[in-house]
Amino acid sequence: MRLLVVGRLSGQLAAAVKMAMAHGAKVQHVERTDQATEQLRRGQGADLLMVDYNLDISGLIAANDAERIFVPVVACGVDNDADKAAAAIRAGAKEFIPLPPEADLIAAVLSAVADDERPMISADPSMQAVVKLADQVARSEASILITGESGVGKEVMARYLHVNSKRSDRPFISVNCAAIPDNLLESELFGHEKGAFTGAVARRIGKFEEADGGTLLLDEISEMDARLQAKLLRAIQERVIDRVGGTKPVPVNIRIIATSNRDLSKAVAEGVFREDLLYRLNVVNLRLPSLRERPGDVAVLADHFVKKYAAANGVPTRPLSADARRALAAHRWPGNVRELENAMHRAVLLAVGPEIDAEAIRLPDGQPLSGVVAQADSGPAARAAQTADAVSRAYVGQTVAQMEKTLILDTLTHCLGNRTHAANILGISIRTLRNKLNEYADEGTAIMAPQNGVAANYGASAA
Repeated sequence: MRLLVVGRLSGQLAAAVKMAMAHGAKVQHVERTDQATEQLRRGQGADLLMVDYNLDISGLIAANDAERIFVPVVACGVDNDADKAAAAIRAGAKEFIPLPPEADLIAAVLSAVADDERPMISADPSMQAVVKLADQVARSEASILITGESGVGKEVMARYLHVNSKRSDRPFISVNCAAIPDNLLESELFGHEKGAFTGAVARRIGKFEEADGGTLLLDEISEMDARLQAKLLRAIQERVIDRVGGTKPVPVNIRIIATSNRDLSKAVAEGVFREDLLYRLNVVNLRLPSLRERPGDVAVLADHFVKKYAAANGVPTRPLSADARRALAAHRWPGNVRELENAMHRAVLLAVGPEIDAEAIRLPDGQPLSGVVAQADSGPAARAAQTADAVSRAYVGQTVAQMEKTLILDTLTHCLGNRTHAANILGISIRTLRNKLNEYADEGTAIMAPQNGVAANYGASAA
């Protein structure tokens, strides 16, 4: 992960930088916001900006928006001024980090943005078969399409392919097509020339050129606008790109990996995805099974996450108890590996005693995993009936709109505020989700802020 720190390197901010580097982040530093925009414009990209909240965060985000540069911002500050923190969130910062920093908060923010340090871990035969196929094609130059449900580890697989490719010593650049608005995505991918549009005060290098010689991951490509699909097709076919406002093609040497949690063949039939682009991307398809299809991976992944988050939070590594392992095996994991990771992170923080027991493994709303606290004399059928009855009673008397709102907000909570993941689970576009959240915020409903677990009534800025 690439982190750009903006502000004077005081003792506390320097401590945060060292902590981020200890978690694997590659850190660069500038003192002024205009220097940050200039560095991003030149193609010295970043996955995250950490900005002193005494600086003009609103102006920085506006300058980046004018240049069609999309990089999330987190604010930080030493004196923990609540008004400044709230102002930073309203200005567009996704999170506030108080200084001196806490190790678990730094780790959580970094892990929410990047998957750089996530190794390929598998023990189940169904997943090992996919890894074997990945090993066969990793050193080729073929474009690869990775498919599977949200949270199964598609980006982890993409990084695995890059590390085992002939391009492993060159850049790996990832672009989330669902998270970037259409009017910004073209410049994000292809860059632009000075004067290409209002606000383009200098040439900007896009992700294609940043990835030159390496690998470009187009995450959630199904969300890409049809017009950009045509431009992407030309770039893949001809190995040249056109910057926005440019007059001559720019050659690029990259390998394309794309991911999708949707059926692209169905999207082609519906006319929302180009068939010729699908053929270009889908030279090899790696379908990652859901976690419930690979039960042999649950225990080994859980052990890995326990060690990872114990180290990140500076606490002893406790083993999982036998009851905890049974509870993990019994859960359906609708959020797949991402849900398991979040659950084990919470368990590391909540566990007491020499082992992590079943009571420490909880859902985002604090409830235990299904079956953990069931009555001893109640069988599976009885528990299922009780659950169905509780669900049906909860919805009786509600309008369709109320049920929809409950479903959307509960799913957002389940995803710890991550809009992209929630939209994927709900089966709607990120734009539709944002519109719904803006509508609820206008009604005065508290909306969970992105990338943290704190509900805040931030209105449209939080969506």
